[in-house]
Amino acid sequence: MVPAPLSPFWCSDDSASAPERHIAFRGTFELPAAGTASFRLLGVSWFQVWLDGQSLTEGPARFTRAHPEYQTVTARLPAGRHVLAVQVNHTEASTRILEPIAPFLAGDATVADQPVALAWRCLPLNAYIGGVRRVNPQLGFIEWCDMRELPLDWTTVSFDDDAWAQPIAATPDLGPVTPLTIANPRSLTLTPQLLAEGTLIERFGYERDDVPARFFLRDLGPRDLPPQGVWRRYDLGRVRLARPNLSIEAPAGAVVEFAYAESLIDGRVPPWINLSAGDSCNLDHYIARGGKQTFCPLTPRGGRFIEVHVLAPPDQVAFHEATVIERAYYGDAAGNVATGDKLLDRIWTVGVETHRACAEDAITDNPTRERGQWAGDVVTVGMDIAAAAFNDLRLCRRSLVQCAQCARDDGMVAGLCPGGAAFLTTYAAQWINACLHYWELTGDRSILVELLPAAQRNLSAFAAKWTDAGLPDDLGWGFVDWGYVRNPGPSDMGVNLHYFAALQAMVRWCTELGETALAADAATRADEVQRVLTTYFTGELATGGDAWTRLGYHRTALGLRLGFLDDVAAAARDFLQRHMLNCFPNRSDAPRLSDPAANHPQLITPYFGHYALPELIRHGGMDFVLDQYRTCWGWALGDGRTTWLEVFDPRWSHCHQWAGCPTWQLSRWLVGLRARYDRGEHHFDVELATGSLPAVSGAVPLPGRADAIQVAWTKSNDQLHFTLQSPVPLTLHLPDSLGGGTVTTTGNYRADWPVAACR
Repeated sequence: MVPAPLSPFWCSDDSASAPERHIAFRGTFELPAAGTASFRLLGVSWFQVWLDGQSLTEGPARFTRAHPEYQTVTARLPAGRHVLAVQVNHTEASTRILEPIAPFLAGDATVADQPVALAWRCLPLNAYIGGVRRVNPQLGFIEWCDMRELPLDWTTVSFDDDAWAQPIAATPDLGPVTPLTIANPRSLTLTPQLLAEGTLIERFGYERDDVPARFFLRDLGPRDLPPQGVWRRYDLGRVRLARPNLSIEAPAGAVVEFAYAESLIDGRVPPWINLSAGDSCNLDHYIARGGKQTFCPLTPRGGRFIEVHVLAPPDQVAFHEATVIERAYYGDAAGNVATGDKLLDRIWTVGVETHRACAEDAITDNPTRERGQWAGDVVTVGMDIAAAAFNDLRLCRRSLVQCAQCARDDGMVAGLCPGGAAFLTTYAAQWINACLHYWELTGDRSILVELLPAAQRNLSAFAAKWTDAGLPDDLGWGFVDWGYVRNPGPSDMGVNLHYFAALQAMVRWCTELGETALAADAATRADEVQRVLTTYFTGELATGGDAWTRLGYHRTALGLRLGFLDDVAAAARDFLQRHMLNCFPNRSDAPRLSDPAANHPQLITPYFGHYALPELIRHGGMDFVLDQYRTCWGWALGDGRTTWLEVFDPRWSHCHQWAGCPTWQLSRWLVGLRARYDRGEHHFDVELATGSLPAVSGAVPLPGRADAIQVAWTKSNDQLHFTLQSPVPLTLHLPDSLGGGTVTTTGNYRADWPVAACR
């Protein structure tokens, strides 16, 4: 049965369409008998939904104007009267999540595929004062709400909404609305750890003079002046995208403020977000109704630490229940790795937890600064971390599709979307490889068919700018890495290397689909790029002097990866190792990447370990790589950090999943299975690189299944004893070093291999 189209509506009040408005909607309905109700919901810019007074869901899942997707939620309900209550915050601001879209809500209900009539009513919530401060230029506005003005218990069935207006039809100029292609993000309730509490006094300004400064400058240990309020500080355990949910007893008119931060400054929660490229204010402000009530923001905020200030006589304030509601996509990991080395095992887990913190309706840059869906966070490290830990890669597929949906006029796919679109040559090139890699990890060949036209247009944008010297800088942002130092000359060879990899992938893509003419065209372009790159590498190596320093860390790693340095692979490997050991954190006196402009040739980042470290592993350097994990990522865990820094410097984001390459690399080479569903269902390459570790066990998730493959190996008498248990038959492809050929297992597999072949 084809569902009826969703019909957008909005509040009829003249002020309801003004920017930064909160609107309450109630849809009442009657069920003659008990049944399972299915609700379809879509709105802009942010909404919370309650069913009979209980939290149901939130949204929307980010979308492009031309490709909106509704969420579906089901609930088992008894016969009788029910209410679907929705609070919508229309910001009309460009954010990393959405571009401005005319305000609307759309929602309907069915039981047993039969429509249920919803009687909608609406009311502007004048308790919210809009536009006080933006969280930062990448996100929406803080909440500034006088809770005395909110209708009491308006989300419950018993509330009388007869005086509310009826909504009117809205025309938000959307494309066809389709079902959400991922699971609904989860709402996880957690109990934070209370770190400290006390009394406070004001020390700065009027209420809105400088909102975050006024908060931070309060004296939390008054000695000479009488207290004007109380405070508490909580630790969420790691950086999360979450909403505090605190029950506080306070007199009417008391001010309650929540501030959020990824890390503490001198023990305090600073309500600013570093590297926001503008003013920031990471807090929310409420005026209490009076008595015991629950304070819970509508929109989640990013941070690990929450500081609560209540401005009221201390003897009239009491804290009761304290929880946080985290917005997340994944539950517990299905994969794991156990090496017997506590630090390595912790590093693997922190990569997973950081990825979970950056996964909601998309894999995001980070949960605090912007929540942006950057292609580089998905097409590089993110997809491999997800595959190492979880059995659901739909977030990755949706990102690849949205990058194509948001392509610019010349066809280049977006490097950031759907909100605040940005275009990066490197990310657009990596997108080609990522589509193929998604096919390898899942067997979903349909993505190649669906996105082939976008891939053609994407690479046409590159071809249109190609010169005899390579790609010019004006094609897009040529981001290779933070700290990257470009080579002299008219074309950035780091960008050209990514373009070459994309053309190689395009040949394979078109060949798989039988598009021989397109494959031949991509191969011709790849030959042109290869000639430029070969000339560059041979010229630098033949010039004399310190050729490796001129080539640099990034171009050497990418050149080794793509076969340009095969004849000097050992020297390239040695240079990469020397370079890493000469950089911070390996050398405490080395230059630091203090900010995005601090480029220097003597730097390494966690992100580029995605490209450089596999080349060292493939060339016999697993023990070196394991030591880099212990030294560099071990340093990153200092000062009690529980998620990854964006770079090896604490002045950047403290929660960046693209820094987690050790997670997928430990899984790939220590557990030893690489998914190759492009060859057939449940096909895996065996890729073991064990270094000097004596034993490892681990689990490899199976896409779309709740169970996993269990692997373990031990070493003795120069032999590696490998065991595998699988809930499904597998086809294993062995490398020549392990005898070659394929092995089909029916569930269990054992083998003994020379240790020397697995290093």
